[in-house]
Amino acid sequence: MSKVEDFEELRPLLFSIAYRILGSVSEAEDAVQETWLRFDGSPTRPTSTKAFLSAVVTRISIDVLRSARVRREEYAGPWFPEPLLNDPYQDPARSVELADSVSMAALLLLERLSPLERAVFVLREVFAFGFEDVASAVGRSESACRQLLVRARRHMQAGRPRFEADRRERQELAARFFDALKNGDVDGLRNLLAADVQLVGDGGGRAPQLARTVLGAENVARLLGRVFPWLLRIEVTLEPHEINDRPGAILRDRDGRILQTLVLEVLDGRVQSIHGVSNPDKLGHLGPVGDAWAVDRELRQARRRMR
Repeated sequence: MSKVEDFEELRPLLFSIAYRILGSVSEAEDAVQETWLRFDGSPTRPTSTKAFLSAVVTRISIDVLRSARVRREEYAGPWFPEPLLNDPYQDPARSVELADSVSMAALLLLERLSPLERAVFVLREVFAFGFEDVASAVGRSESACRQLLVRARRHMQAGRPRFEADRRERQELAARFFDALKNGDVDGLRNLLAADVQLVGDGGGRAPQLARTVLGAENVARLLGRVFPWLLRIEVTLEPHEINDRPGAILRDRDGRILQTLVLEVLDGRVQSIHGVSNPDKLGHLGPVGDAWAVDRELRQARRRMR
């Protein structure tokens, strides 16, 4: 195989590693492209192309994450990963690990880890790399990597829910949730929400949002039940779609341009959290992005006319 063929065969894996380390589609794509440039410029072919390229993309991602952390600390409001519709890498033997690790909840837990802990956890726990390859990728001894993994596991396990909902249960509850949302059914929404549900939005100061944080079933149900029927009146559409391996939806304006994504976390038969991303900088990879401020103004005008 040529270098190009070797690389293209491994591109899905490289992107998936970089995305889990970085939580950003655009930064992951840049890391993969930089990996190609280094591979193409190398005068020799490695013994294991997979190990070599995985190590390169990991090191690049660690460097990017270290600089990105400063920006995230200064970010306006809550920071969420960029929504991912489809993970390009599939491995039937690791399907559970791959799915769980790409959820919004898991990616936010990964934010608690140091860059090295995050990289070691992703390579070992998600993709099952041997410790020799992990150590080579992060530039630490195998013993040090084992210690990093122990700390990473401890942080991740402390934040995980005790019981996970299966895919079918999540999909069925999400369908009922979005039906209630479209109908402005406050009672129906309330019955589907956990008592301590959280609705959290990431606009990054670049777009209007439902709210930065709303807590409790009553408050969340009333807010959603009040706002969404008005959005539908001004021809905003809600398109159910799996996002980050969880039930979610894409909101579009009347011209089909993207305004926001919503992702649900389901546990014990209830929606535990709703993550909304409306920052246009995080939506461009999904398609053309609409003017959320213009939609917000139209919404306010429509509500004033009906008073």
